[in-house]
Order: sequence, then structure tokens, then C-alpha cells
Amino acid sequence: MKKLKLFILPLLILFAFGGCKLNYSFTGGNVDPKIKTVSVIYFPNVASIVQPTLSQSLTEALRDKFSSQTKLTLVSKDGDLNIEGSITGYATTPVAIQGNETAALNRLTITISVKFTNKIDEKMNFEQTFSRYEDYHSNLSLASVELSLIKDIDDQLVDDIFNKAVVNW
Repeated sequence: MKKLKLFILPLLILFAFGGCKLNYSFTGGNVDPKIKTVSVIYFPNVASIVQPTLSQSLTEALRDKFSSQTKLTLVSKDGDLNIEGSITGYATTPVAIQGNETAALNRLTITISVKFTNKIDEKMNFEQTFSRYEDYHSNLSLASVELSLIKDIDDQLVDDIFNKAVVNW
């Protein structure tokens, strides 16, 4: 009887979970199999302060993310998924004011407006503003750290857009 229980219990567990389907991915992306293409339209910089390389670096980072983290084909326009928008803010402000009224840190903030269109599932469409920042020590000039800060902020913004578009966070 004990041998029978040892045989039946694993068999019941196998049948109980045998009909379950588990979907997973290393990126967390959940892309409908009907979706084959993605287009990322160039993000113009319409902020009051224009950093010359920002539009290109943000647009390319988005394209790279979707190319490397999904099986979607990147097309120049009219993709099943379409991402477009603009850079609407680029500002540096003092933070962490000290007792002598000087800032210990400065903050670079980048704000973008994004319109995401999903031709297969229109319920997934969204228009949203994303904003991220990085702090840097006030004894450093913005020019000396700007490209590194932009790279870090671009990465964060791209992750935010990717997560909202295909991870549904």
C-alpha cells in the first residue's frame, strides 16, 4: 500500500500541473505572437535647452532595446508596435543644499513625451510623459559628466518605455 501511495502521489501531481502552461522570458516581455514589427520614430528635442546628441542617443537606445530584447523586426515606420515622441525637458538644478547655501549635488533631469501604438491590441496604446534624473557632485562641471549622465538616464527611460509597452508594468 505504501508503494502504491509513493507511485500515485507523483502521478497526481504530474496530471495536476500537466495541463498548465507557463510563459516566461528573461526580459519579462509579453509580446503577442501576431506582432512581428516595431518602429521607433526619431525623438526630436523640443526642450528649451537642446543637447546636440540626446535625440540620436535616446532613439538608438530604444531601437537597440527592442531589437535585442524581442524577436520583433525593426522597421522605419508603420510597425505593428510604433513608438514616437519628443524630448520635452532637459534641465540641471541644484539639490542637497548645505548650511552655507551651496549645493553639494546638482541634478540633470530629462523628460520625454511618448506615444505608443499597438496595431494588434489597441487597448495597449498609451501616451505618457517619462522623466528620469541623475545627480552629480557640484564640484564637477556638467560638461565633464554630461555624456555619462545622459547614457544612464537614457537607459532608465528606455527601460521605462519598454516595460510600459511590452512588460505591462
